[in-house]
Amino acid sequence: MTAETFEFQVEARQLLQMMVHSIYSNKDVFLRELVSNASDALDKLRIEALRDDTLGADVSDLHIEIEADKDARTLTIRDNGIGMSRDEVVGLIGTIAKSGTAEFLKKLKEARQAGDPDKAAAAEGLIGQFGVGFYSAFMVADEVTLLTRRAGESTGTRWTSTGEGTYTIETVDDAPQGTSVTLRLKPVDNDNRLFDYTSPWKIKEIVKRYSDFITWPIRLITTAGEQKDQDGEKDGGKSEPETINSRQALWARPRSEVSDEEYHELYKHISHDWTDPLETIRIHAEGTFEYQALLFFPAQPPRDLFSSGRRGVQLYVKRVLIMEECEELVPPYLRFVKGVVDAQDLSLNISREILQQDRHIQMMRRRLAKKVLSTIKEMRVKQPEKYTAFWREFGPVVKEGLLGDFENRDAILAACSFATTHDAEKTATLQEYVERMKEGQEHIFYMTGPSRTAVENSPHMEAYRDKGLEVLVLTDPVDELWVDAVPEFQGKKLRSIAKGEAELGTEEEKEQAKAEREQKQQEYGDLLEWLGKQLGDEVKEVRLSSRLTTSPACVVSDADDATPGLRNMLRAMGQEMPESKRILELNPGHGLIAGLRKAHAADASDPELAAMAEIVYGMALLAEGGRPDDPSRFTKLLAERLERTL
Repeated sequence: MTAETFEFQVEARQLLQMMVHSIYSNKDVFLRELVSNASDALDKLRIEALRDDTLGADVSDLHIEIEADKDARTLTIRDNGIGMSRDEVVGLIGTIAKSGTAEFLKKLKEARQAGDPDKAAAAEGLIGQFGVGFYSAFMVADEVTLLTRRAGESTGTRWTSTGEGTYTIETVDDAPQGTSVTLRLKPVDNDNRLFDYTSPWKIKEIVKRYSDFITWPIRLITTAGEQKDQDGEKDGGKSEPETINSRQALWARPRSEVSDEEYHELYKHISHDWTDPLETIRIHAEGTFEYQALLFFPAQPPRDLFSSGRRGVQLYVKRVLIMEECEELVPPYLRFVKGVVDAQDLSLNISREILQQDRHIQMMRRRLAKKVLSTIKEMRVKQPEKYTAFWREFGPVVKEGLLGDFENRDAILAACSFATTHDAEKTATLQEYVERMKEGQEHIFYMTGPSRTAVENSPHMEAYRDKGLEVLVLTDPVDELWVDAVPEFQGKKLRSIAKGEAELGTEEEKEQAKAEREQKQQEYGDLLEWLGKQLGDEVKEVRLSSRLTTSPACVVSDADDATPGLRNMLRAMGQEMPESKRILELNPGHGLIAGLRKAHAADASDPELAAMAEIVYGMALLAEGGRPDDPSRFTKLLAERLERTL
């Protein structure tokens, strides 16, 4: 069939030009990416063949071949895996529609302009992270040809490009199952680190460094001109296939025999991340049900951490990959964990429906969760700097577990730490908070808000600050939810300082404060009653405050009501909650409130008082980060009032 010519998208052309002009000093990564793609294709075929008996694919000798032709200056990476259909070639190779090219280019530009050696080194691995690994071939090749046939289909597809802005596609009738990528290599240029990639030594070095752990055999075939066999026949100079990777599963090898670099390469292969993992966890369970696991904590969150992206760890049965993303093995709040789990006694054709009910899967899920949580706790105690880096990125996700994993709630709390008013630079555990509680303190005080600054500057904080009471500063969206799901810790109830009454101090101090408040109540009773009627559409009650020391007023919620932050979050998620009015608290020690009482006592019918009521309430809303229902009316009233004072 005649080949059709197409143009790359604009971003794809930019990417190809970068590849062609050798933006990476370490060009060896091209082979890592192509071998990784081939391995993924074999994994997918194995899984598909287990699920579909009618596929008709040959899975008897799944493998990867690397064929180097020194005279022709070509290198071919070939697999007999799942292959691609013509539509998939167009959608995944031709247009880079799903590769994240724009973000890749942005990150790459930032890394190159930073002038930071660490960022420059990190740039070397950006290819894999953004799924554009195939295009790394253009770093070393003048032309790339891809030949592929999807398992179960009768015709194949050939894709060819020189990276100059166009590519050709044609249908091929006799293509073998799987995918081969043939590179017409550029001339060797050692000064620019463009090595001889037809050299068996160089190929073996790259495979050993990046791909030795891959469980499929990687076979090297070399061609060095025509040679004669023993019968005098020409054989094209092809060597016998040589397996050049050890194929040893890292999780099955003793720790003493595996280097950190090998673990890191496995992590990068699994996660498509470009940085080394922050932490590695090995698990070897023996007994009635045996399994091994190798888990990793990323150093930085994946782009899809809070979206419907890749989830779960890889599930193997006796070293055969069964599922690339087994969500059933880790709870959702540990979705950042990457790795492999290799079980001995599961069925090879186990389905997701069976997984959800399988007692062995549930047992592994519980044990993996406990091990991950204990590792986080141990990291906090023994490696505080590493823990700080981890918690900054993944703490909000871990705290999601407090909402549903009741079995592990204590373990999750032990792994958690929180910002507090005790130290602006360090977080603290609930255990450390309890140990620092003042004598007679009955509750663990907290406040939620959009930022530390907003919480610290809130009027609700005033009395707690004056009395030296520590307050948890909770600024993650999930904090609005879990505080209601965790009623107490070590017998101490968690209590919001922005809800209910503020009863502070010892019993003696509380009694004294109550007596003073009752006296003030008599003085301010008429004003409070009038304001309650005046603002009746906005608030359920107006009362004197025991939490304010410098601000004139604040708005609080009843003890059992939802905070504004929670309402806003649920509203953003498309959920609505019944509206409930809040409480306006006044500070009788503030000059503005004292003056308002005198003005009301002098002439309760003065129309200026109604405007002042709205101003006081609006100021209270603004102080907590809210806003009046009618901001323009509020600013007009405030401007008129200020004008009369000049």
